[in-house]
Amino acid sequence: MKNTARAHTNIALIKYWGKKDADLRLPLMSSISMTLDAFYTDTSLIIDTEDKKFILNGQEVTGQAANRVFAYVERLQKLFNVSGNFHVISDNHVPTAAGLASSSSAFAVLAASFVKAYNLSISTKGLSILARLGSGSATRSVYGGFVKWNKGTNSSNSFAEVIEEKPQMDLRLLAVEVNVAEKKLSSTEGMKLAQTSPFFKPWIARNDEEIEQMETAIKNNDFTKLGQLAELSASEMHAINLAAQPGFTYFANETLEIIKLIQELRNNGLECYYTIDAGPNVKILCQKNSCSDIKKYVKNILPNVKIVEAGFGPGITYLY
Repeated sequence: MKNTARAHTNIALIKYWGKKDADLRLPLMSSISMTLDAFYTDTSLIIDTEDKKFILNGQEVTGQAANRVFAYVERLQKLFNVSGNFHVISDNHVPTAAGLASSSSAFAVLAASFVKAYNLSISTKGLSILARLGSGSATRSVYGGFVKWNKGTNSSNSFAEVIEEKPQMDLRLLAVEVNVAEKKLSSTEGMKLAQTSPFFKPWIARNDEEIEQMETAIKNNDFTKLGQLAELSASEMHAINLAAQPGFTYFANETLEIIKLIQELRNNGLECYYTIDAGPNVKILCQKNSCSDIKKYVKNILPNVKIVEAGFGPGITYLY
């Protein structure tokens, strides 16, 4: 039986960066994200096949990447006391491991396809919990629009929920793809190192305040406050990385050029803000009527970069 689902990536506006339980992927902080329409993963889980296979974008994948997928599906099989060999067939419309949240859509859609394949009765909240077991950020990609991931204290109360599924806010995201090569330092390793920074605990202590402020900005349809908070959260995360022992950064030279450009544009009256995850690629938060001008300014300094414009994406959908 073939079951194909689609999940969209999300970008955290208030960042999640650190686990208190690596196996359950329980975060040290809550987070808020925006689900994106431009980046997504389609996945089919076929059960009762002769052997296990993972096909990604038409090519069979082996090694560590495949083993992670197999281990996740087998974990869910054990959890629900079901069995059967399987094929996982995915088409990924997101650059992998480049700071564009490819794992968020990948494991959210794999959880959804698993539930469909085995005809399980699972709530959306339950699906969010299952997705989290594959990738922390995947717990948010179950939903569309603005989403909050409650850090919780255990596996049953660490899940995402919708803040606003179909936001009316005039908000666009420009993903500037500086480098889509796989990053040298994984997010998992980066999160571990970040906790050696003297600024990590103070950042955690601010989390509830920043979450509350972002929820208020969303409720009030306040683009300026949302942009300021998102930029602050990203800056805090990357400053902590630099102050870790040893310090590290995901930035490239081009990353810094774009940050400087955004600051200059804002000072000159063109309102925009940046957010950056674990990679060199910059996401520019802006309003619709500013998109074309901002693209031109970026292309003036970095003519070869790819810029993808995104709006709000939906939650999990089943294609067939």
